[in-house]
Amino acid sequence: MAFMPTPRQLGALKLAVFLLALVPITNMAWRIYAGQIVEPLEYLTRGTGDWVLYFLCITLGVTPARKLSGWHWLIRLRRMLGLFAFFYACLHFLCFLWFDHFFDLQEMWKDVLKRPFITVGFTAFLLLVPLAVTSTNAMVRRLGGKRWAWLHRLIYIIAPLGILHFWWMKAGKHNFAQPILFGLIVAALLGVRIYWRQARQLQVS
Repeated sequence: MAFMPTPRQLGALKLAVFLLALVPITNMAWRIYAGQIVEPLEYLTRGTGDWVLYFLCITLGVTPARKLSGWHWLIRLRRMLGLFAFFYACLHFLCFLWFDHFFDLQEMWKDVLKRPFITVGFTAFLLLVPLAVTSTNAMVRRLGGKRWAWLHRLIYIIAPLGILHFWWMKAGKHNFAQPILFGLIVAALLGVRIYWRQARQLQVS
């Protein structure tokens, strides 16, 4: 029999997930404050970028985990996890805007157009915005289930763009192990979702 938490247990679980999701940025901030990091600006920029991908992978993994385990309540955590991916994306973008350009929007835009890896990352960030804005139940009702679902399929574009951005960032150091690992994970998670969707459509037809 599949585990089903009570409303109180689910609330406690959500709180635990929320607090755990804040641990990475808290740890980064503490290490910088304690003087443990030689290059704090680069450390914070790269760290927030890494956690965008971690949370994207975790969010994409919710549906497969729910279907394989029968724990349908896991879907109740997906919105929070997706919003934390956006939260770390905002911090990553803020690092770029602040540390690289000191909030000079014109110079930032020139950089976006000049360097492909920034173009790709910036595009992925912009595509995340409508997903975050429409994450509430009110927006689901306002858009309608089908239109909401189509909009949130942008994740099939966002995730590969995020991997490509990460790949180009690591290319200068010839460190491809992490990008390849992230790429395989994202490809598997997206592939499973596509396979299940096509199988469901065949059953309907």
